[in-house]
Amino acid sequence: MSPVLTRLERFALDALTLHRIHFAFTITYHYLFPQLTMGLALLIVVLKTLELRTGDERYAVASRFWARIFGVNFLLGVVTGIPMEFQFGTNWSEFSRRTGGVIGMPLAMEGVFSFFLESAFLGLFLFGEKRLPKWGHWTAAFLVFLGSWISGFFIIVTDAWMQHPVAYRLLPNGTFEVSSFWGLLGNPWAWLQYAHNMCGAVVTASFVMAAVGAFYLLQERKGDYGRIFLKLGVVAGAISCVMQIFPTGDLHGKYMAKHQPAAVAGMEGLFNTEKGAPIVLMGQLDIEGQKIDNPLAVNSVLSFLIYGTTEAEVQGLNSIPQDQWPSALPLLFYSYHIMAGLGTYFFALMVLAAFLLWRGRLYRAKWMLWPILMSFPLPYIANTAGWMTAEIGRQPWLVYGLIRTSEGSSPHIGAGTSLFTLLGFLGMYSVISILWIVMVYRYIQKGPETSGHEPVEVSLVTSA
Repeated sequence: MSPVLTRLERFALDALTLHRIHFAFTITYHYLFPQLTMGLALLIVVLKTLELRTGDERYAVASRFWARIFGVNFLLGVVTGIPMEFQFGTNWSEFSRRTGGVIGMPLAMEGVFSFFLESAFLGLFLFGEKRLPKWGHWTAAFLVFLGSWISGFFIIVTDAWMQHPVAYRLLPNGTFEVSSFWGLLGNPWAWLQYAHNMCGAVVTASFVMAAVGAFYLLQERKGDYGRIFLKLGVVAGAISCVMQIFPTGDLHGKYMAKHQPAAVAGMEGLFNTEKGAPIVLMGQLDIEGQKIDNPLAVNSVLSFLIYGTTEAEVQGLNSIPQDQWPSALPLLFYSYHIMAGLGTYFFALMVLAAFLLWRGRLYRAKWMLWPILMSFPLPYIANTAGWMTAEIGRQPWLVYGLIRTSEGSSPHIGAGTSLFTLLGFLGMYSVISILWIVMVYRYIQKGPETSGHEPVEVSLVTSA
């Protein structure tokens, strides 16, 4: 055998690994769009409410401007979301066969109720402003918000069942079905994860809106709208950043420690069970040595955060069978620390910006406007790292404690087929990314004053 072929075989990936990479790529790329639309939906309702209460036409113009960006993101979210539904059958057919009786219900409800509610009233919101009374247009905006957030809830219910399965029955043929509809929707994991996730979506939208406002103020143009966007983005960002840490992140972390101790130990790089366990702020994970190199740690804080006392014992990885450890420990460790580190930065940035806003100095503080502008991509990274932490932490389980990831893939789809379609998605999504950047950049450069009724219709028809 030639040396070249030998080297290639070392890098060859089996079908299961490619199925995992395939789905990880498509779902990560897809979620770039819903996290902004879900957050923007709330902020657009706030703008429409301010318009109704004050009668100020600037809020109407501002809401039309963000409706354009919402529409583009919604469109691309639909386009990139559809392939994932097919992947359940193509790449993960065994998982679909065994769990379809459970996950099929929330996924169907997401499509039938939430998605169509959001889509129908998005049309009314975009094209019906001149035909509806002001309260009717506000109602359309609110129902778009409601539909998008209900849609997110049903998706979270599906994922939460995979993280913490409840209200199910195992049938003789090895498949699962729902034993209690309300038990499935009332899964405590789902509500904690949903609250944390939606705060993350609002953080993303707030940073994007504040960044656009800072951009206009730094360019010394469209000052009124720059101040509106910056003020709303900072206020919403400060609130959501605080709630992202406490109570949603705190409660979710404590619940995870109770039901997925291996995930929490992997996130913290804790190999040995300890009383008064420290929290590692920074360091490099050494799996072979089962330690953290060059750690920057704060003693006893991890025990306090999980159990409320510095003397509590935190379970380490060595107390758990190694075949139940998360299968990608370094990726889990670094994803979690990226998420936590960025979350801390968001909190500090937005609280400081809110203080300057309260003191009436934010609009002129260029030293603060620049960090706000340059930070807009970071919530996307933090949300991606957060989802990676949740999904990698669940491994090696596809459904925690019930189905291993190795048992859920499609047995008849080979590595070559999966690699071929993965490369196709990489190319197609690269083109979509370029189109999205160009369109959003053009909208921001034109600014909100050009966002009249007719241009919205023309631009959306053109983009479609």
